[in-house]
Amino acid sequence: MNQLRYVVRSLYRFLLTGLCVVLMAVAAGCGGEEKQEAAGALSWDEHVAAAKGSTVRFYMYGGMNNVNDWIDGTIAPAVKEQYGIILERVPMSAPVFMNKMLTEKSAGKTKGSIDLLWINGENFKNARKADLLEGPVTQLLPNYAAYVNPVESATDFGFPVEGYEAPYGRAQFVFEYDRARTPNPPKSFAELKEWVKENPGRFTYPSPPDFTGSAFIRQAFYAVTGGHEQYLNGFDQALYDANAPKLWAYLNDIAPYLWQEGKAYPKDPAFQATLFSRGEIDIMMAYHPTHAQNRIHDGTYPESVRTYVMEEGSIYNTHFTAIPKNAPNKSGALVVMNYLLSPEAQLSKFSPEVWGDFPVLDMNKLSQEQAAAFTAVELGIATLKPKELSDAAVPEIPSEWLEALEQGWEKHVLKK
Repeated sequence: MNQLRYVVRSLYRFLLTGLCVVLMAVAAGCGGEEKQEAAGALSWDEHVAAAKGSTVRFYMYGGMNNVNDWIDGTIAPAVKEQYGIILERVPMSAPVFMNKMLTEKSAGKTKGSIDLLWINGENFKNARKADLLEGPVTQLLPNYAAYVNPVESATDFGFPVEGYEAPYGRAQFVFEYDRARTPNPPKSFAELKEWVKENPGRFTYPSPPDFTGSAFIRQAFYAVTGGHEQYLNGFDQALYDANAPKLWAYLNDIAPYLWQEGKAYPKDPAFQATLFSRGEIDIMMAYHPTHAQNRIHDGTYPESVRTYVMEEGSIYNTHFTAIPKNAPNKSGALVVMNYLLSPEAQLSKFSPEVWGDFPVLDMNKLSQEQAAAFTAVELGIATLKPKELSDAAVPEIPSEWLEALEQGWEKHVLKK
């Protein structure tokens, strides 16, 4: 009898051990984590149902207080009320969250920590090339189909979007000045060079790769090399070698006459705006046409501040949202992404008193009442009229050029 009990117990342990081995093998085959389902596997109604009661972690640049306030005070309450979603804003610069996604991928994490991203330009291109993003997803979004012209957001800094990110807002590069102390600001880059030399210490620009500082050197690149058209067909090393030295010559020529004699540059536009508001410099720049009006509203700028664009044109671009491939809450991210494309969300951020971010919606697709609401937004005395901006608009350079120019600036200007 004892021998029979021993045989039975041995057989039980053998079967139990075998079952554990099988379960461990299955877990190992899945990377030890629950496998992520592609966003396209569910219908829109299923995504909305799955998103209810969930938390969406939105990773985004956190250096603009008005944008942070808009997300926290307008968007988060709206998605909570309409969809039961808790929107958690996570402030983080794009290079940091790019590195985070790459690290998670290298570690084999099929369920990451980011649900939604604010992204564009070279970061989007690099994320796509590293296969970090879920997509295509825009065909899943009801508001994208209803209100967006897909042609207008088909590329991001010359790189094809192909549905892997959804348009979020539009921006355009402008200069700012105070009429009370600078009644006649320079209106071309040739005039700017002379003005800087005649007014030493009164001009500067943020240090690339800060986005605004990088935009300034791209704008200057267009101006001193004969315009943007030659750069739109992709990166050309021979063309770069021929033309980039003209930019370095221009920037090095004005460097000794900049704020701090060009030995230091503002780290970001927020610091540069502080210099401008304190009267230490006379010309400011921004990649948001309503930035000056926003600063007038919050009391940072006097009402005598105005914006303008250079004669050579004004770079514009579209910024986007995207979903990481290993996002833990793809359904919630899609619902928030879709809400950000709603007329009410786009309208709520258009006013300079809130953010002043230009809408990405096709006004021809809106109802008469909806279109009238956008037209009625008061952009303020400091903001150029939409037609003035449109007439001056020139497209962004492809991202390969952007990266080469930023690296070149560090080598040929910063370290010279």
